[in-house]
Amino acid sequence: MQAVTDERLALFAEMESKYENSDVEYFVSLLDHPDYVVRTRATCILVDFGGEDKIPHIAKVLKNDDNELVRHEAAFSLGQMSYSSAVPPLIDSTLNDPSMFVRHEAAIALGVVGNKEAKETLQKALNDPDKPVVESAVVALSNIEFMETLSKNEKFAKLTGG
Repeated sequence: MQAVTDERLALFAEMESKYENSDVEYFVSLLDHPDYVVRTRATCILVDFGGEDKIPHIAKVLKNDDNELVRHEAAFSLGQMSYSSAVPPLIDSTLNDPSMFVRHEAAIALGVVGNKEAKETLQKALNDPDKPVVESAVVALSNIEFMETLSKNEKFAKLTGG
């Protein structure tokens, strides 16, 4: 375990240098790294760089990563980015991911991004067999309704979505 930790810390030091140089391609390449901790961190860093061009990379992680924690982080990240182009992969995960953990986070993220297409999916998620997913859909639908009818402060509305 110590060897893995040492290797990870050495890689994190390299990652910090690449982050300071905004090396997007480096972090995209890390999305396929064998260490799930590295993939999770690379996902977060790409989100921090910002830009809608990162959505396809993070959506690929959400769809294909074999680790549910990494997929969960990808769903969270897509919600935080708040681009409507993130809605289709979030819809797919809300309805189809095998992990309740990921479906829950994808539903919350839909509530943060919010649009008509998201509402239809969240209505379907109210029938999910897992209670946390249903509860997340309720929270997300409530936030979308709030954003559509009452909110004058977009930042506040996004914060209340999950």
